[in-house]
Amino acid sequence: MRSIWKGSIGFGLVNIPVKLFSGVQNSNLDLDMLDERDHARIKFLRVNENTQKEVPYEKIVKGYFLKDRYVILDKHDFEEAAPEKTKIIELENFVDIKDINPIYYETSYYTEPEKQGRKAYSLLLKALQKSGKAGVARFVLRNTENLCVIHPMDDVIVITKIRFNQEIRSLSEINKVDDINITKKEMDVGLALIKQYSSKFDLSTFKDDYSSELLKIIKAKAKGKRATVKKIKPQKASSDDLYDQLMQSLGSKKGA
Repeated sequence: MRSIWKGSIGFGLVNIPVKLFSGVQNSNLDLDMLDERDHARIKFLRVNENTQKEVPYEKIVKGYFLKDRYVILDKHDFEEAAPEKTKIIELENFVDIKDINPIYYETSYYTEPEKQGRKAYSLLLKALQKSGKAGVARFVLRNTENLCVIHPMDDVIVITKIRFNQEIRSLSEINKVDDINITKKEMDVGLALIKQYSSKFDLSTFKDDYSSELLKIIKAKAKGKRATVKKIKPQKASSDDLYDQLMQSLGSKKGA
């Protein structure tokens, strides 16, 4: 892996020099867009919507539509608004990670200490493990200020970007079901169903089946063959009654 950022984690008055590595990768297949007539790759042009002519990159500016016109921004405007560039991931406070709603999570980065910071890194790692806490911090990556949580995983400090509160849409326009009455027996069976399907979370048991099946089809087509893909047939309850459906579900799980 190649590091994408170098800086320090600020732990009180202690600076821990670290390198960041991307902790995730895309499992989707990299498909190109082609012209079906000759399989030439499709390229996109920056075109003026009025003249239909291509615009050179150096002639493109950025603007924000305000009321009835565009306000054009230049390099100086972006520099004025940009957060002060810093190479410090400053820990601001510590929280229980279970208190952070999963909707806030974005992407994760692994950290590796520089040689001179190994002892301080080890101290922070072990302190996080022993306390059960996660640190909340800010840092600048690619000229953008990011909020993140700092937490341990398999003896590595992981930095996971999280969204700011204003990035989460309001639930006010979502139709809720708080006016629906659920009977006690329906709730009891629902809880029993959850218990029956409960297990310790093991990410390795979940595979990207779609991409692997698609790759099988691609390889088969390359040989002039047609791959056989397993079809999942959804089960259907024999009754429209919620309680009956729940009861049938209790006995339908394999190994139950």
